[in-house]
Amino acid sequence: MRRAAAIFLGAAMAWVALECTDLTSGAQSVQPKPPGHWAIVIHGGAGDIERAKLGPEGDKAYRAALTKAVEAGAAVLDRGGSSLDAVEAAVRVLEDDPLFNAVRGAVFTAEGKTELDAAIMDGATMHAGAVADVSHTRYPITLARAVMEKTPYVLLVGPGADAYSKQTGMEQVEPSYFFTETRWQSLVKQLEKEGRPIPQRPEGAPPQGTATPITQWQEVAGTRRYGTVGVVAVDREGNVAAGTSTGGLQGKMPGRVGDSPLIGAGTYASNQSCAVSGTGVGEYFIRYTVARDVCVLVQYKGYTLQQAADEVIQKKLAPIHGDGGVIAVSPDGQMAWSFNTPGMFRARLAEGGKTEVHIYNDEP
Repeated sequence: MRRAAAIFLGAAMAWVALECTDLTSGAQSVQPKPPGHWAIVIHGGAGDIERAKLGPEGDKAYRAALTKAVEAGAAVLDRGGSSLDAVEAAVRVLEDDPLFNAVRGAVFTAEGKTELDAAIMDGATMHAGAVADVSHTRYPITLARAVMEKTPYVLLVGPGADAYSKQTGMEQVEPSYFFTETRWQSLVKQLEKEGRPIPQRPEGAPPQGTATPITQWQEVAGTRRYGTVGVVAVDREGNVAAGTSTGGLQGKMPGRVGDSPLIGAGTYASNQSCAVSGTGVGEYFIRYTVARDVCVLVQYKGYTLQQAADEVIQKKLAPIHGDGGVIAVSPDGQMAWSFNTPGMFRARLAEGGKTEVHIYNDEP
């Protein structure tokens, strides 16, 4: 009886092994895991964002903009799209919105020009693409993805990046497309305060005095000298992705590049840990490889996503005045954000849940 049972068990095990073997190659096939739930988190920059300064009108405007962006990415995920597609879709919405320091609302350099950076990373393949100092591409995040998918490189910069964008048929715009009166007046005030020369008003910008008057909350929003937009997502297959786009640091030296397009600093994604997008003072994020550091704590130290984000932002950066924050998502659907400034524009949505939009540090 025992011998018969052993024979039966052995046969069953052989059958299972046969079913799991690719008979054409002899390789063991990887059985697909059951689908999970998607999740998406976005940010629109961190900094001196306070309820009293922003006011009811500004509060309402930013919450509406964040809702639009997170739901654009969620729509991609909900119809079975990839996390990479969702990230690109949501970032493009933010790039189109002049409220944020990315593309349409980009800040100006000390010379009165806009220099745009972006990066995107696929956690399933560990492929990444980035661009820096572009000035004619309408959607830098899409250009970054093209660098990732269509070239053997990771990072293209300056005129070469814009030339590649034009070569691949992406929409091109004049630098005046990125002009907003709010950002320009903010630059002028900063340079006057610092005793630096005021550059000539950009060619193609509306003549001074003809622009729509800036409201008080817009003026306050425009004084944030740094900021970024970013998106992280996980799709139903458990693949994570991250994307970040920025206009950089207001009044910066031309040619300065921050953390956003640097893989491991402001942007990182790996299915072995998590996807992260950062915002803040780029020099600190670069030196401390913030995005990668969060993922390392998850992968090698066993931290929860929230613990990892807090460890880096609250315990490492805050004591050295490394102002900023991160958003993160993991392959199992954990979502997190952490920031050490008065506020961070942020929103998140998980499959089956409700959209959460927050701004200030006294909100969840």
